[in-house]
Amino acid sequence: MVNFKYCYLGLCLIFGIFGVVTSAESGSKRDKPTVAVANYPLKYFTERIVGNHVEVIFPIPSDIDPAFWIPEPNGVLAFQSADVILLNGATYSKWLDKVTLLRRKMVNTSEGFQEQYIQIQEFTTHRHGPQGKHAHAGLAFTTWIDFQQAIQQAEAIRNAVTKLLPEQEKHFGTNFLALKTDLLNLDRRIEEIVNRRRARPLLASHPVYNYFARRYGLNIRSVLWEPEIVPNARQWAELENIIKEHPAKWMIWEGDPHPDSIARLESLGIGSVVFDPAGNVPDNGDFLSVMHQNVQNLKSAYR
Repeated sequence: MVNFKYCYLGLCLIFGIFGVVTSAESGSKRDKPTVAVANYPLKYFTERIVGNHVEVIFPIPSDIDPAFWIPEPNGVLAFQSADVILLNGATYSKWLDKVTLLRRKMVNTSEGFQEQYIQIQEFTTHRHGPQGKHAHAGLAFTTWIDFQQAIQQAEAIRNAVTKLLPEQEKHFGTNFLALKTDLLNLDRRIEEIVNRRRARPLLASHPVYNYFARRYGLNIRSVLWEPEIVPNARQWAELENIIKEHPAKWMIWEGDPHPDSIARLESLGIGSVVFDPAGNVPDNGDFLSVMHQNVQNLKSAYR
């Protein structure tokens, strides 16, 4: 029987060797150094910091959650050929143990607060979207929606690109400070919204708000629902059991929920608000505009 895992690893290694050779041969033709990133927040932060001095590579299709991406050879090559590889950390990139990357190129942007990683206690598995079946277990990985942590990740990016282009240290530093100001503003606005109401019970459609809840002291219980899929009878029964002891009046969703889900929740006295973590490139706007809209949406749950 063919061991497909080892075939895949062999292919990645072959393409990796080819990618190194190709990169070395074409290195002199590059106009700019390249930085590959593991998710959209890192892409946005990096582009804000580097301006037009560095090419930022993000090879993950827009319809796939980067946290559960399974790379094909071209995607692997994009990372292998980059000068710097920016990772989210907290076991975000599950594909890392299936490919070969140069350790000296890799930067874990959340390493500065790794002692504060949150361990998910419950193991849950489900299926949705083109990435298929996946599990929510181990470490919580949506680190950047604690905006204080996002600032630390942006700072790690600034340090990495400054090492890459030390002559641009001042430019990168100025751009980082502008980004930091925007992130601090988001942090302040959320604090103002939840102040004096932090104990208010909330539901979340997905277990991705761990760091968000910790940073802002929120009382959140998570289910495992997808916005585009109407929950089944078992899931509704589980929710009704939850709200008996956690009488939430609002559910936070990653994306726009199905109208039937909204209607059923309303019949239970529960409203819906969207707080999009923006793990991948948004259909409209950018990271900052999505987060501003998230903050605006959150006001409904704390009126």
